[in-house]
Amino acid sequence: MLLEIKELSKEYKRGERPFAAVDQINLSVAQGDFVTITGRSGSGKSTLLNMVAGLLTPTSGTISLKGRKLDTLNDKEMSAWRNFRLGYVPQGTSALAHLTVFDNVRLPFYLAKRQGDPCGRAVFLLEEVGLPHLAHLYPPQLSGGELRRVFIARALMNEPDLLMADEPTADLDQETTREMMALFCRINKNGTTVIIVSHERDTGKFGNRVLTMSAGKLRENLPADEK
Repeated sequence: MLLEIKELSKEYKRGERPFAAVDQINLSVAQGDFVTITGRSGSGKSTLLNMVAGLLTPTSGTISLKGRKLDTLNDKEMSAWRNFRLGYVPQGTSALAHLTVFDNVRLPFYLAKRQGDPCGRAVFLLEEVGLPHLAHLYPPQLSGGELRRVFIARALMNEPDLLMADEPTADLDQETTREMMALFCRINKNGTTVIIVSHERDTGKFGNRVLTMSAGKLRENLPADEK
């Protein structure tokens, strides 16, 4: 199993009362899965994804990726693990405005010592996401949909085992949303495991597994013949 999540919780305080943003979640994701997690805003989806990415520390529970328990890693080790094993597309704008699209995409390569051709890889990825003609431009010159494609290309720079995206279709029009989800499907068919969280139910039409999150709890939507 590529990803194993066991009894995972994240608690905060509202005044003096504890509040479980993520409440004892169990989830197994196999290599090659395309998992879509839907749910209303505030249901805990982003909190879950940020814990898997190592950006938030769980209150309790464990997360294992390729057999490595992420809760045993310190900040430096987690940063290195994330750089080599995880591709993460966060919400909002995360591009560096003073770097070109091409330089934004190849940036993760230089965050750790490794072998390879970052320029060739960046060119390949920009072609994959349909933006080779925009390589010389800067992020402020791009549309919202184009920026999301840049973030996806950047997340794939180091050939991660797992690609995660937090609300990748938020604020996009219907046509661009379909194009974005088709891109994730193509990435998955090329061998990358994908997890997407979204408050848009239509994204559940894509991928091979759909889960719903509500009030910190996660449940899998079974096909009709399995209910």
